Amino acid sequence: MEAEKVIQISPLIRRITAGNGSVFTGPGTNTYLVGNEDVTVIDPGPAMQDHIDAILAASKNIKQILVTHTHPDHSPGVRLLKNKLDIPAYGMLTNSTKNQDTTFSPERILEDGELLEENEFSLEVVHTPGHASNHLCFILKEEKFIFTGDHIMSGSTVVIGPPDGNMNQYIKSLEKLKNYDLKKIAPGHGDILENPHEVADWIISHRLEREKKVFSALKEASRGTPESLVERVYDDVDSSLFPIAKASLLAHLIKLEEDKVIAKEGEEYIWQELN
Repeated sequence: MEAEKVIQISPLIRRITAGNGSVFTGPGTNTYLVGNEDVTVIDPGPAMQDHIDAILAASKNIKQILVTHTHPDHSPGVRLLKNKLDIPAYGMLTNSTKNQDTTFSPERILEDGELLEENEFSLEVVHTPGHASNHLCFILKEEKFIFTGDHIMSGSTVVIGPPDGNMNQYIKSLEKLKNYDLKKIAPGHGDILENPHEVADWIISHRLEREKKVFSALKEASRGTPESLVERVYDDVDSSLFPIAKASLLAHLIKLEEDKVIAKEGEEYIWQELN
C-alpha cells in the first residue's frame, strides 16, 4: 500500500489523512501533527496500523495525544500509538460517550478553556458539544487555526445523532466559536477552510433553514416520525443518504420539542401551536 502523505499546512502544522474514506468520513480522517520540537498529535484516527506507522515515521519526538471525540474514526488509533510510545493522551469522556471507544482511557480529562502550553505553541481547549457530548476543538493560538474534528467538516454537513448528539447544543457551539480570534479551520475531514466565523454562520443558517422544512413538513402532516418525514425534509439529497439524514432529522425534531414549538406523543411528533 502507498505510504500516506504528510502535508505541511503551516509552519507548525502537518496533516496525515487516514485511508478510511467513506460516505461518513469523506477522504478519510485527518490526523494533525502540531509543533516541530515536541509534537502534539491531534486525533490518531481509526485503529489502522498503516496510519499509525505513517504518524510515527513523520515525527520522532511525539510528546502527547489530543482527541476531539471518541467516535471510531477518531480515537481508537490512540491505543496503537501508545503501544509504540510511552506518552499521555488527553480528551473528554461523558456518561453517554463512555462506551463509544472503550479502548480510550485518557490520562486526564480536559476542561473547557484550559491552555496547553508548549515551548513553541499553545493550544486552547474549547468544549463544543452537539455532534458528540464530549466533543472538543483546539485552537492553535500562535497561528489562529482551530482544529474542529467533526464539529465542522469540509465538503459535507455533520450528522447529529441523538441521544448523544444534540442540535440545540450544536448550534450553540457554533455560535461559541465566533467569540474567538480565528483565521483558519483544520477540520477532521476534508481540506482547510478560510473565514471561520463566516463558515460557522453559514452552517447555523443552513441548519435553521432545514429546521423550517422540518416544521413545515410536520405541520402539513399533523404528526410524524423521522421515517415518515425524511423524504419531504431531505428532498434535495439522494435517497441513499436517507438513513443518515434520519438521525439529524430526529435531532431537529427534538430541538423543536425542547424549544416548545411542537409536542410529542409516544414515538410521534405532533404539530400544534404551543406558543
